[in-house]
Amino acid sequence: MARNDLTADTLTIIRNALMVKKRNVDVPYSKMVESILKILKEHRYINDFKLIEYAAHKKSPNKLKSFKVYLRYISGEPAITNLKRISRPGLRIYVNKDEIPRALRGFGMVIVSTSSGILTDEQARSKKIGGELVCSVW
Repeated sequence: MARNDLTADTLTIIRNALMVKKRNVDVPYSKMVESILKILKEHRYINDFKLIEYAAHKKSPNKLKSFKVYLRYISGEPAITNLKRISRPGLRIYVNKDEIPRALRGFGMVIVSTSSGILTDEQARSKKIGGELVCSVW
């Protein structure tokens, strides 16, 4: 099965794992997913993540990669209440620096893909650059 949108797959895997209160989950590897996970860890939405390499077959020299994400719970409740994909392959949503939305009136965050890399909404506003809205988290 070909995966076209690894970001949406990752967000769905994390969202589903939080609903059943799993402690860790494996998500597909990509550089964009790695950047998103770094931001989630930095803002304490997840505890940690690490890269895992494994062989598809015993004799195969090719290594497949994925991330093991350790989810964060506070008093038994998930740190992430809502995780929503905004821009998608069928409908890309780009904004300039003045149109970057605030998630949950500033209590959440929006992750933005900019020319300077993957940033939070606050970082993009402070650098005065816009970009593609990836997802919102709170």
